[in-house]
Amino acid sequence: MSPVPETSRSPVSLSALLARRSRETPDALAYVYLRNGEDPAERVTYRELHRQSLVRAAHLQERGTRGRSAVLLYPTGIEFVRTWLGCAAAGVMGAPVQVPRNSQGLRRLHSVAQDSGADLVLTTAEVRDRLIADFPSAPELRGLELLATDDLPDLPDLPNAGGQDLEPGLDDVALLQYTSGSTGTPKGVMVTHRNFWHNAAETDALWPCEGGTAVSWLPLFHDMGLLFGVVLPLWAGIPSYLMGPEAFIRRPARWLEAISRFHGTHAAAPNFAYDLCVREARPAAGTDLSSWRAAVNGAEPVRLHTVHTFTQEFAEYGLDPRAVSPGYGLAEHTLKICGSPPDREPSALMLSAQALGAGQVTVTTESGALPVVSCGRTVSDTRVRIVDPQTLQAVGPDRVGEIWASGPCVARGYIGREQESTETFRARIKGEEEAGEFLRTGDVGFERDGEVYITGRLKDLLVVKGRNHYPQDLEYSAERSHPALRPTSAAAFSVDTGDREALVVVIEADGRALRTAGSEALAAAVRRRIREDHRLDAEDVVVIRRGTLPRTTSGKVRRSTCRQQYAEGNLARVDGA
Repeated sequence: MSPVPETSRSPVSLSALLARRSRETPDALAYVYLRNGEDPAERVTYRELHRQSLVRAAHLQERGTRGRSAVLLYPTGIEFVRTWLGCAAAGVMGAPVQVPRNSQGLRRLHSVAQDSGADLVLTTAEVRDRLIADFPSAPELRGLELLATDDLPDLPDLPNAGGQDLEPGLDDVALLQYTSGSTGTPKGVMVTHRNFWHNAAETDALWPCEGGTAVSWLPLFHDMGLLFGVVLPLWAGIPSYLMGPEAFIRRPARWLEAISRFHGTHAAAPNFAYDLCVREARPAAGTDLSSWRAAVNGAEPVRLHTVHTFTQEFAEYGLDPRAVSPGYGLAEHTLKICGSPPDREPSALMLSAQALGAGQVTVTTESGALPVVSCGRTVSDTRVRIVDPQTLQAVGPDRVGEIWASGPCVARGYIGREQESTETFRARIKGEEEAGEFLRTGDVGFERDGEVYITGRLKDLLVVKGRNHYPQDLEYSAERSHPALRPTSAAAFSVDTGDREALVVVIEADGRALRTAGSEALAAAVRRRIREDHRLDAEDVVVIRRGTLPRTTSGKVRRSTCRQQYAEGNLARVDGA
């Protein structure tokens, strides 16, 4: 394990950290918002941000909100940062939610407000007015107060200007991070100030930030976007350039050009974003990515093909292949658990699919071998153990099991869900109870030579004809079955036919693939490849049009949603497949 730097051994709250930045480097640039991903439309220094956050904290204090929850409903921008840090200072548990654009978004807002017990929604005047205009009689908004924080009056005689009376405790909840819901009912993870401090410290120990610059398009209501876009820059005292996710999706080259323009060193994204850059990003002439030190790929799963094609595609722009760093984390651990170090290129093991299905790690050179990318090592006090999810005993070398983690980054639990919190956050290894409590991640993988490899998600595991199959492995085979298909375009799941569990594969295809190959040929290719690689017959292969595969906000495939849509007959199946 790598040590955390000596200067980082005394944790303080986010509020105290911001106050320190305001005292020591008051005029240093803290955050910049890039309108349309290009125009630096708003900037804020640490001095300005500190005062602005205290104004919001003081208003919240006057409303008697300490110890209560509030939904944070903001587009990407500095107002979110001001308000969230104000909430953290005032002892308000902020729960970030994506701004609703349809009825599904409204339901998400309503469910988070109900689960967290919030009746106050903090937002901007523009978003408030748009919600009222677009959803004038929505039942989801009843009982919720919409407060526009950018309309709050300034307080010339700001009470508690020194922040002394607003100082939260290290173990106070600084954020309610709601899970995406891709694998179950969304739950609010209670992340404390101490959790944020240690996760930022460990991230810096792995990918040093000194003298750096962050550039992020990730949504700030997502754990990766919050950590890499807001918390890590504040912890390290480096500027952060923020753009909206839509700016990246519409033109991925904006992200790369911003890294070049502002000499970005730290920029993280899920696997699909790197694929999107390879497919669609054509950066402007003169784009230089040589400053990029930590191109963190945190996804489920990290694809070896993606890592290789991205480094090859952008080598001509100065990208160092050692900068591309696979990592692994989740909201219940604040974010990062482990990561690949920046002094080497990413590595992977080629494994037998049949052995993996039996829970064994067998390296092979045979055709059909599955590449499993190393997600690197833990640092500091974070520990990982591989545990049999049924017996709760630690497994031996070269065996697959559930990944358990412990250390100061493990969050407090789920708000209002004591039993689930006990089961998930306070598990103990049978026979090793003295080792203390662990977080059950729900992810499956193994350790080899001190490095962590992720093979799947426990709840997504398919059992067909008595054998285990990881959907990621089946999806990888499906995506490689025909040259017209693309990476991260498939979903594999099982369905109950009444007398057995059967495999269904859904695969996206763009217009060119459908014109040149046809949906029937694509479906047949998927069937053949899965039979060859896994000795398994697909009950059904559904070809759908590109862009219609259900995904989370971070790009992960929503297999459960896909399964539900399949059962209801709501998948947009292309005729002939």
